Amino acid sequence: MEIGTKMEKWNWKFRIILIILNGLIYVGILMLVDYFFNEEPAGVNNLIFQGVSFGILMGLVFPYIMKTFGDIFTSKVGKNILPELTQDEIIEIEGPANLFRGLEAVGGKLFLTNKKIIFKSHKINVQKGQAEIPYEQVNELVKRKTRKLFDNGIRIKTNDRAAFDFVVNEREKWIEKLNDKIK
Repeated sequence: MEIGTKMEKWNWKFRIILIILNGLIYVGILMLVDYFFNEEPAGVNNLIFQGVSFGILMGLVFPYIMKTFGDIFTSKVGKNILPELTQDEIIEIEGPANLFRGLEAVGGKLFLTNKKIIFKSHKINVQKGQAEIPYEQVNELVKRKTRKLFDNGIRIKTNDRAAFDFVVNEREKWIEKLNDKIK
């Protein structure tokens, strides 16, 4: 069974906020560059045009392109990710995920087997490898926000006080399946 492959859809309120924030940040950077390099500041109309253009590009066009072409790329990368299993271990649930290892959000796949939780990274990461968490070692599951904005994070705390921060699609389904396995 594969879960977590459906990309969450952004509502229009979120998209408009994203467009505005991207435009404002871009205009702010342009103004700082002009200030520090003693350039003559760009005109207000020029800044508004550039800010709106950049905001639309990064808030609508770029996410559309990433959704359209990103699925082709990630599906090819994701098919090759297979975890190392013990002899009597069976994969029951799998889906794309990221695992935070320091500052890097390591991309890969999350697997729930009949024995443990496995995260296996794909090859396009600095930090590669497989992380395993036996179900009996899981102490707590915590829902968390990624970058304090997105409701797609799960923190798994273990008995030895380690914490694993995952980013998944369809978080509620993952929480439900993990709770079934842990109990």
